[in-house]
Amino acid sequence: MEEQFVFAGLILCLFITVITVMARENKRQRGQVRDKIKEMWGNIPKKEYSRDLLDSISHYFMRRESRESGFFLDDITWNDLDLDRIFMLINQTMSSLGEDYLYYMLRKPEFAPENLQERQRLADYFRGHQEERVRLQLLLGNLKRLPTVSLSDSLYVLTDAKEHKRRKHIACALLMILSILVMIVIPKYGVFLMLGMMVFNVIQYLFSKQEIETYLSCIRSIMRLLEAAKETSKLPMPELSEYLERIKRARNELGQFSRGAGLVMNRSDAGGGLETIILDYIRMIFHVDMIKFNSMLKELQKHFGAVETLMETFGFLDSCIALASFREAMPYTCIPQFEEPGKRAAMEVTNLYHPLIKEPVANSISVAGGTLVTGSNASGKSTFLKNVAVNAILAQTIGLCVATEYKSCYLRVMTSMALRDDLQSGESYYIVEIKSLNRILEATRETTPLLCVIDEVLRGTNTIERIAASSNILAALCRDHVLSFAATHDIELSYMLKSLYTNYHFEEEVKEHDVVFNYLLKKGRATTRNAIRLLEMIGYDQKIIENAKRAAEIFEKKGAWAPVKKEEGQC
Repeated sequence: MEEQFVFAGLILCLFITVITVMARENKRQRGQVRDKIKEMWGNIPKKEYSRDLLDSISHYFMRRESRESGFFLDDITWNDLDLDRIFMLINQTMSSLGEDYLYYMLRKPEFAPENLQERQRLADYFRGHQEERVRLQLLLGNLKRLPTVSLSDSLYVLTDAKEHKRRKHIACALLMILSILVMIVIPKYGVFLMLGMMVFNVIQYLFSKQEIETYLSCIRSIMRLLEAAKETSKLPMPELSEYLERIKRARNELGQFSRGAGLVMNRSDAGGGLETIILDYIRMIFHVDMIKFNSMLKELQKHFGAVETLMETFGFLDSCIALASFREAMPYTCIPQFEEPGKRAAMEVTNLYHPLIKEPVANSISVAGGTLVTGSNASGKSTFLKNVAVNAILAQTIGLCVATEYKSCYLRVMTSMALRDDLQSGESYYIVEIKSLNRILEATRETTPLLCVIDEVLRGTNTIERIAASSNILAALCRDHVLSFAATHDIELSYMLKSLYTNYHFEEEVKEHDVVFNYLLKKGRATTRNAIRLLEMIGYDQKIIENAKRAAEIFEKKGAWAPVKKEEGQC
């Protein structure tokens, strides 16, 4: 008897030791996460993104876009402005829901001042309350994406899930219980019956689980969401009371769903431990998660609106934390000022710079109506146009601009810039370009103010028709509610459109072996060129350079191109 007590004592000591070690390890890991959160704050994110990952992140936006009204940035504008990289620059979110919502936020400019003011209020709160922010971020960190899909994608999978046949699982559980009773009554034979049933049930479980493992994984994701909701609603943050109350209500609505959820939920995805192993074996032997699946699925589908509320609320809060961190990371920012549109759409920006450029050159401009930008190759025209459009979008999405001052009315934003041939549809560059421009012309029919940005109008066709058509397209964009920016190499347009467009330009300084750009925007049309000079700098044959210069001089004097003469050795 004494030996049995000693053995039991050793088992108890071992159990306590394991629990203590696990608790210390969890505390250590939590401390590491806390330190990492503090280290990340106010820095540029270093996360890498594959094309598949970005596509997955965009799914939440696509669902919202399909059922919501209002203006969204289209794919052409998003790609022209390289907004995937802007998203990556801002995305300091902790959760899968946060990055999904941030992407959605950037693609849906706001036209309601109260919504932008609320984002600014929350960002300011998180900037000034580090301890509260870190506590919330620790909880958000438990809502990571699954290995192959975003958390929101995994949750929406359950809306179309079908019920699973559970009779055989109930039978397996009852037979297992019966075998245990037999073992108690007749130990000699019952132990073999029980072991046999255990093996049988485990095999049946593993085969059956394959059929609904995707759905079980999704349910476990929702349980993690509800666990985060439970802990978040306890946080002492009166400034977030509206959101904490919303989280609490949604969690209560899913109360029936969460009852007995421990039988289904596996915490191994959060680190796991001894209790996880024990629960795994209980599930395999008694099929409790298979039996519970149908009732949980019904309850979830009935109250899926509450799940969406939790997704949106957590995603929104996480996004606002990312906005606050982005503000800390930038050299300087400003809160945009929005005004009612006057007779003409207008914009005034001071010290505007591009957030993706490491050492940007800031520019200022105050315009109404049309702006035509000319200048040499690589002088900064395209970057400036992108800068204007990106900041207009940031102003109406995150409520922040990378400038010292930004004033404008609320604007829709559309661009036609970084186009390319569409190989899948077999469309040439020119066809892609004219379709892109036409969608902007169509958008001008609506009277909501529009910012349109066009780089090199009709570059995909011949000079005569390009100038003839592009001048009339740009003229058609000169409407009171349209703020149009266009860049061109065709200096003729600056004369043809001088009564409709204000001329600005970028210039360069040509030195002996170099062309130096200062990237400063100046009033008036460009008066310098550098294309032939750049050919010379990289080592083109001198005869080509001289002939090109001579041809350009003749054209400037006579307005016509001289025939190119055959050189010795040419075919």
